Amino acid sequence: MVKRTSHRKAQCPVARPLDAIGDWWSLLIVRDAFDGLRRFGEFQKNLGLAKNILAARLRNLVAHGILQTVPASDGSAYQEYVLTEKGRGLFPLLVALRQWGEDFFFTSDETHVQLIDRKRGQPVRRLELRAQDGRLLGPDDTIVKTS
Repeated sequence: MVKRTSHRKAQCPVARPLDAIGDWWSLLIVRDAFDGLRRFGEFQKNLGLAKNILAARLRNLVAHGILQTVPASDGSAYQEYVLTEKGRGLFPLLVALRQWGEDFFFTSDETHVQLIDRKRGQPVRRLELRAQDGRLLGPDDTIVKTS
């Protein structure tokens, strides 16, 4: 198997996090953690992922500070995986990916899950990128600049 290139010293803030979350299994594990899954067996059952691959992805997410292991909440000898503050910071990214997926990977008549505001019971509003003055921004309205 070809060894992946590390981006940990890249100048690009899009490239650097890819060492931690740059494969689809890692993002799906994080998604499941947001949905309340905590135990190895829960992740495995939900994802249908081989134990060795799941173990490697969980180790990587823990090593990057996205998940942490804690004693099982039921007092058993097991450990559980919970999102750290860094992991919880991925929520807007997952919402953006979800909304992009809804827009481009489902037909209008196809059933799919929705993200719902727990308090109001309504679908979550679309993410928007806005300038400091409130203007809606698109790709042509921004540039990348070294700080």
